[in-house]
Amino acid sequence: MSPSDAPRSAPLTYKEAGVDIETGEALISAIRPLAKATARTGVMGGLGGFGALFDLKAAGFQDPILVSGTDGVGTKLKIAIETGRHADVGIDLVAMCVNDLLVQGATPLFFLDYFASAKLEPQVAETVIAGIAEGCRQAGAALIGGETAELPGLYAAGDYDLAGFSVGAVERNRLLPRGDLQAGDLLLALPSSGLHSNGFSLVRRLIEEQGLKYDAPVPFESQAETLGAALLTPTRIYAEALLPLLAEGKIKAMAHITGGGLPGNLPRVLPDSLVAEVDPLPVPLLPVFAWIHGSGLIEDAELLRAFNMGIGMVLAVEADAAGALLERLAPEGAFALGRLVPRAAGDAPLRHCGPLLP
Repeated sequence: MSPSDAPRSAPLTYKEAGVDIETGEALISAIRPLAKATARTGVMGGLGGFGALFDLKAAGFQDPILVSGTDGVGTKLKIAIETGRHADVGIDLVAMCVNDLLVQGATPLFFLDYFASAKLEPQVAETVIAGIAEGCRQAGAALIGGETAELPGLYAAGDYDLAGFSVGAVERNRLLPRGDLQAGDLLLALPSSGLHSNGFSLVRRLIEEQGLKYDAPVPFESQAETLGAALLTPTRIYAEALLPLLAEGKIKAMAHITGGGLPGNLPRVLPDSLVAEVDPLPVPLLPVFAWIHGSGLIEDAELLRAFNMGIGMVLAVEADAAGALLERLAPEGAFALGRLVPRAAGDAPLRHCGPLLP
């Protein structure tokens, strides 16, 4: 008689099947203070309800448009899992969502997360969610709810996945991109902090091809002690820098440079009548991109399409306002990137005045 045919001496339980309800409830209790610390005006109630509530009128909006977005961290999570470094991927999760809200002129209001694993490891989950709370703090958004799921048989032991959901609001007359984009408007760029959360499947393959390990010394300039730690530099959140400019109506359009790079993202916010004319980059490549480029294993066109190459956000502004905005954004490392020009027949939506890579 096989074990499956033997009579059971006790009832089958959910915990025996791989799902521990008590552990999940204990995690919720542990993360409640993290969520409470992100509260902002407009939040109603706390964790534990069947739905999260938010009062737009209390938050000061008169004629709001809701803007929502969802994203994940991608295979950057594999590096976090393999190195045991889970503290910053929660920041990545928030950043990838709220930066998309900003480019439509919206103020991030609240955030929800989804954490799924084969078996809940409370210390790992709490560390990840603490990072999510830190990302929400940087964005000025409330961590208003979420879901933690144990899915035995779907994920391998030790693996987990993250998804984030963010909602913001913008007054109707401040929605971006504006309809008055025109030839002569200038493009400003805010630098990225590194890879952000895109292109990691390619980066991991590059590391494999070079025979490197995540605990190896960093092969490029970095304050991190290992390659894995350097690659886990969190995605930059641009809310603090950009929300005051949005409130003043200084920005005509913005593009968040994620998967697809500059060629795939900047044209998304431009009308068909205009082309972005980009100058050769006036700043050196970030060390991580110089290392990737220097490997010689990836063609330039593929680099520009897979990675942000050091540009995290692009702003389209009035030419007359560009100088003052560059001065205000100097602490953020802002630089002039190019301009908008009329689009001629056959033009690509992005035109380079010179090579973007050395």
